Amino acid sequence: MKVLLQHKESGLYLKDIGVTTNDYLDAIEFLSSTQAIEFSALHKISDMQIVLRFQEQHYDIVLPMLADRRLMI
Repeated sequence: MKVLLQHKESGLYLKDIGVTTNDYLDAIEFLSSTQAIEFSALHKISDMQIVLRFQEQHYDIVLPMLADRRLMI
């Protein structure tokens, strides 16, 4: 299983900070969804969702990420 960050609007995958790609094979691969969330928070990356991509399956699981409301106060 690959854990990736995908831009919600464009569908492009995060390749590097500020760089996206349409090829999931070129995207940053995270060890876990927690690591992807922490990376997004650390680098202030927004408008992303987590994609769990399974090689054996013919579908992906998409997990939306919401802004941390504690930071909005």
